[in-house]
Amino acid sequence: MTAQAETHKFEAEVQQVLELVIHSLYAKREIFLRELLSNASDALDKLRFEALKDTALLPEGETLGIAIEVDREARLLRIADNGIGMSHDELVANLGTIASSGTRRFLQALKERDGSDAAPGMPEMPEMIGQFGVGFYSAFMVADEITVETRRAGEERGWRWSSAGEGYTIEEAPDLSRGTLVSLRLRAGDEDEDAGEFLQEWRIREVVKRYSDFVEYPIQMEVERTEPKLDDAGEPIAGETETARRTETLNSMKPLWARPKAQLEEKDYAEFYRHLTHDWNDPLETLHFKGEGALEFTALLYLPAERPLDLFDPAQQKSRVSLYVRRVLIMRECADLLPPWLRFVRGVVESPDLPLNVSRETIQNSPRVRQIQKRLVKKVVEALAGLLESDREKYAKLWTSFGAILKEGIYYGQDDEGRISKIALFESSKTAGWTTLDEYVGRMPLKQEAIYTIVGSDKRTVEASPHLEALRAAGFEVLYLTDPVDEWVLQRLTEFDGKPIRQVEKGELETGDEEAKKKREAKQAEYKDLLEALAGALADDVSEVRFTGRLENSPAVLVSERDALSVHLERALRSSGRELPRRKRILELNPEHRLVGGLKKVFDVDPKSPRIAEYAQLLHGQALLAEGSPLPDPARFSKLVTELMVAAVEG
Repeated sequence: MTAQAETHKFEAEVQQVLELVIHSLYAKREIFLRELLSNASDALDKLRFEALKDTALLPEGETLGIAIEVDREARLLRIADNGIGMSHDELVANLGTIASSGTRRFLQALKERDGSDAAPGMPEMPEMIGQFGVGFYSAFMVADEITVETRRAGEERGWRWSSAGEGYTIEEAPDLSRGTLVSLRLRAGDEDEDAGEFLQEWRIREVVKRYSDFVEYPIQMEVERTEPKLDDAGEPIAGETETARRTETLNSMKPLWARPKAQLEEKDYAEFYRHLTHDWNDPLETLHFKGEGALEFTALLYLPAERPLDLFDPAQQKSRVSLYVRRVLIMRECADLLPPWLRFVRGVVESPDLPLNVSRETIQNSPRVRQIQKRLVKKVVEALAGLLESDREKYAKLWTSFGAILKEGIYYGQDDEGRISKIALFESSKTAGWTTLDEYVGRMPLKQEAIYTIVGSDKRTVEASPHLEALRAAGFEVLYLTDPVDEWVLQRLTEFDGKPIRQVEKGELETGDEEAKKKREAKQAEYKDLLEALAGALADDVSEVRFTGRLENSPAVLVSERDALSVHLERALRSSGRELPRRKRILELNPEHRLVGGLKKVFDVDPKSPRIAEYAQLLHGQALLAEGSPLPDPARFSKLVTELMVAAVEG
């Protein structure tokens, strides 16, 4: 590496973000200061954590903190910290690029909110920035130019990064202290463009108090005060004053979770949530409690109002709750505090009963951490059950966002005493909104012995399925399962309240009408030769053709064996690149349908008629279309339909 400055252009997507930020008006430009202070706080946390393993990184007795400096003449605002700092490569990675997982989703979110790439009409955009990993760039809302000077702990060389929005340069910077200094040259202009307000002490104090009062490191600023002039004896001189400069701490520094609940308001919890998550919404629910007894801890947990875009990111399949030990951050996202099926819960847990030098291995093997997890899970599930009982609309909103994640807990065998299945919500053939399994069981007719479900890609598809015809006619309710995880959940959730749970698209289905069953069995024997002929014509596609009691209006339907994968899941697995063996299903016919009776007449006249095979292919294709599956040979199916129509028209 030479001392010569490197000049880079921003990636195209980064440039799109910057264009939106720099050239648009926003209602809350002050967000930039929250983001920069949050970054500084994170840098201090990282240093303190790494110093647990390498004490040389943080000399004993050194005070960690954040400083805000103002130069009104030069219109410069500086935010400095003595945290972990950044290396050359980290500067490029963190400030020169924005990962696709952030940028593309950020731009897509703007399009969804406004219908275009343009920012006008989106006053809340600044609050969106943090969630997408581009919080640093919010500084361009107020700055014409940004300079970052930094030296990473443990390294000798420091670096200077600078940008005016078009690209950026990086060069070596000698004689830097450990940490990071961000300098903003604030924009001048008319009343809407001018950012000079952020050079005023009162404005900076206001923003720090609003967003960063709970940061546990001192945020300090040198201020000017007019004070009485003192004589040599230290007594005020009448009528004379002088300007004094002193450093003041702008934030209280006491972590929010450590404060008594009686001293906190809803807005305090909301601001800390936004600081913690960079979400622009208020949390849906807040849980603040202490664990006492043999193991003490304090927990502040949040249930988000909206699903984050990275919820299903494979890299985020773990708890995102931070672990502190006596105010020292041990792990930003401690996977052992909550199981993966509660990974949408955000917050912090602090315990004095864990060693300060706790390592990842120690956490994994610690019975104390497992005990904390058990109590946290209990509290969260109780809160969810309470919300379901007290505010159904609010709970339904949460379930819409996170129900698929909660149901993962059932699949992983953590539905102890039905704690998850009791609070699960389902769409149903009998209710306009959501229903629970308890409510379903309460509506079951006396003759109904099982809980019926149908799995599919969406409500519209399953609602129109022929599989539901006989159940509807019998007055039986069916639950619609349309989440990708539902197929796996049903492998574990096989009964509820003593009632078996059955998928209507698998196995044989009976509605309890014994007389109808006997009549169907007799007809099956009578039509035995026809059914075998149809099965022979479809030998490559189906394993059996039989009569069914599940149809009322449709002539045919395809069903799977009871232990087989659903068609919906098979399609999903194949689309993801999985190779699955070809599986034949069962073609079930409605014995009372006029079409079946007509086929019997054709067969009786000529059992070897080629029309039998053609009608078999049409019935199979019709059943595939009814369930939303693709046809194996669309051209052949279309030709057969055309020929059938011509025959009908010509008489």
